[in-house]
Amino acid sequence: MHQRAVRNLAKLETTQARITRIFDAAAGGKNNFLVDKDTVRHFDQAAPALTTAARAVLEFLSRVIRHLATVEDVDQFMIIGSGIPSGLSAGHGLHDMARRPTGPAPRVLYVESNPMVVTLAQATIEPFTDLVRVVEGDVREIDEVLRHHVVKTFIDWERPVAVLVLSAYSLNDDEYAHYVIKRLRHNASGGSFLGLLHTTFDGVPPELLPGIRDLLAMTLPHLAIRSKDEVAALLEGLDLMEPGLVWVPEWHPDGSELACRETPTSSGNYGAVARIP
Repeated sequence: MHQRAVRNLAKLETTQARITRIFDAAAGGKNNFLVDKDTVRHFDQAAPALTTAARAVLEFLSRVIRHLATVEDVDQFMIIGSGIPSGLSAGHGLHDMARRPTGPAPRVLYVESNPMVVTLAQATIEPFTDLVRVVEGDVREIDEVLRHHVVKTFIDWERPVAVLVLSAYSLNDDEYAHYVIKRLRHNASGGSFLGLLHTTFDGVPPELLPGIRDLLAMTLPHLAIRSKDEVAALLEGLDLMEPGLVWVPEWHPDGSELACRETPTSSGNYGAVARIP
C-alpha cells in the first residue's frame, strides 16, 4: 500500500487545475489544491453557477445510485470518473448510497485517473471495507480499464451491474466517445444499466458564453462540451429509463435536491440512465 501511494503521489500535478478537483472544491470538498479553488472563483465571477452545478451533480449521482440499488435491485456498481467526492457527510458517500434494506451487501468499484483521489480513497476507504475498491484508470483508455485485474475480478460481469460514466467531458473525440459507450454496454451482461453525466453550455446565457469559453480555453482546454443532441447521439440505440436525457435536477427528483430547484439549466449538466438488454 505504501509503495502504491508513493507512486500515485509522485504523479500529482498541483500547479494546474483538474476537473474532478475543481468540482470537489466547488462542492466544499477537501481533495483539491489552491489552483482548483482559484479556478472555481474565476468561473463563479464569469457565471456564478459552478458551486450550484457541483452540488446538483452530487445530488443527481446520489439519486441515481439510490434508485438503482433500491428500485432496480442492483448490487454492483462501477463508477468512472466521479472524483470520489469528499464534500459529502460521513455515511453519505456514493458507495454508501448503494446500500439496500435487504439482500446482499453491494460492491462498488471506483475508477479514477486523478492520483490524489486514488491515493486518498485507497487509504481512507479500502482499509475499512471489502466491498469498495479504487483503481487507477482513465475512460480515455477504456480497453486498458476493462483489462485491469481488479475490474475483471471484483465485479461479476456475468451478473447485472450499473456502470456510471461521469467523465465523458474528457472524451473530446466523438468517434472514440461512441466507442467507449459501445465497449461498456457490450462488456456488461443483460439487465445491467449504463449511466451518463455530461457537461453542456446549453443553459448558459448568450451574453456570458464568450467569457466562459475563453476561461475554459485557458484553464481546461481539452474539456468536451456537448449539446443535448450530441449527448443523445452517444446514447443512441439504448433504452433510456424515464425521464430520459434531462437536466440533472430533473432526473427522479425526490424533494431532497437543493441545488437548481428553480432553474435546472443552471446545473450545466445532462444526465441519463439506460437499460442494457
